[in-house]
Amino acid sequence: MMDRRRFVLTLTGAPLLAQSQASKRFEPTWESLRKHTVPDWYRDAKLGIFIHWGLYSVPAFAPPSGELGKVDWTRWFFENPYAEWYLNTLRLKKTPTYEYHVKKYGADFDYYNFKDTFNTESARWDPKAWASLFRETGARYAVLTTKHHDGFTLWPSRVPNPKRPGLASSRDIVGELTTAVRQAGLKMGLYYSGGLDWTFEETPVAGMGGLRTTAPQSEEYAKYADAHWRELIDRYQPSILWNDITYPGKGRLTEIFADYFNRFPEGLVNNRFGVEFADITTPEYSRYDKIVEKPWETCRGLGFSFGYNAVEGEQHVIARDKLVHLLIDVVSRNGNLLINAGPRPDGSIPDIQTGRLRALGEWMKTNSEAIHGTRTWNRAAARNDAGEEYRFTRKGDAVYAFALSRPAGGVFRVPNVHAVEKTRVELLGKLAPLEWKQNGRALEVTAPTPLPGDHAWTLKITPEPYQLVRG
Repeated sequence: MMDRRRFVLTLTGAPLLAQSQASKRFEPTWESLRKHTVPDWYRDAKLGIFIHWGLYSVPAFAPPSGELGKVDWTRWFFENPYAEWYLNTLRLKKTPTYEYHVKKYGADFDYYNFKDTFNTESARWDPKAWASLFRETGARYAVLTTKHHDGFTLWPSRVPNPKRPGLASSRDIVGELTTAVRQAGLKMGLYYSGGLDWTFEETPVAGMGGLRTTAPQSEEYAKYADAHWRELIDRYQPSILWNDITYPGKGRLTEIFADYFNRFPEGLVNNRFGVEFADITTPEYSRYDKIVEKPWETCRGLGFSFGYNAVEGEQHVIARDKLVHLLIDVVSRNGNLLINAGPRPDGSIPDIQTGRLRALGEWMKTNSEAIHGTRTWNRAAARNDAGEEYRFTRKGDAVYAFALSRPAGGVFRVPNVHAVEKTRVELLGKLAPLEWKQNGRALEVTAPTPLPGDHAWTLKITPEPYQLVRG
């Protein structure tokens, strides 16, 4: 019988006590913290929604120069496609962002004056609409930027900014979204820029080395960042502590982590604190090309930017089929996808973004069984002689084979898979089992006519077939 308390907490999305860790007492040492394990809820979730929203959402400008990693690093910070880096690119001068700012707002217009517009516009924001969209997408958790590099906080912190007092949203955006997300049955994670804060350090980042040299290291800033993380944990009880860039060396992270895990054993922390321990790694606009034993998470915007960029059009935003394929590929290699939404100042998410998220949600309605709660199989990927790509996951005694393109001749040819006599093959979304035969090293499955759906198709193979060769 299901424990009633555990069931209720699951519905609200509140942090759960892991049976395997609830009795553990974590000490403020790296040795002790390394004993923490990634909770099952996160390993089962597979899909989360990132939200970048703040002052940068008002100018909403960045040159759409390309994806991270596909632009020459010598030019990246001067042609930065991340709209949330608006202030940094503005401070560099002689950049497209600087030219835009001077033309539209004037050379003397202070970036932080966008606060008034943001607070006025965000009064119209509906957090329940976001939570509903995230659930519709098939996401199991959300991560909100509580403070990005510009230092503006999305909650009314009791810890004042000593450099720019009052630099906060007028609404408790963190609290309101946390409530809405949990009411929708999702987990809530919180992002915080611990490494960069441009109210403490005004020297702009001009190259990769600047990510280190401009990260404030004063005791004043360390105490400020520590106090913020403790406040966020106390007030909102996040399921994920998602830090960015690095963390001041004088910070007291071992104490923060130990206290956090002792209160919330099923929480987790990412690898961007720059310290000796992390539950997950978080590649950005990239992914691992093989199965990685330790759970990981790739994050990216739907376009080239995380923050809302009004310049981005269809040609800059990931195609619907590519978004579905990205999720499948990441999950097949033991990862989660944290896909980002960048709202306008009033909290509305542009149609170009909601269209992609809803397309992913439509696919998930039929295929989520092969995503949520799955684990990796013996291999992640395979390609047949016709060049058709497949990905794999497993759950229980079933293996799921994802076909990333329509099968040639109406036959799925799954390479290097050998079925057994009692094998049953189904196409998710169709009730009747499919006809199949073993043809050498390929399992050939006759596709139904017409083939329903789009973007990718999922074969459920039970019991688990033999793998003929390692891929």
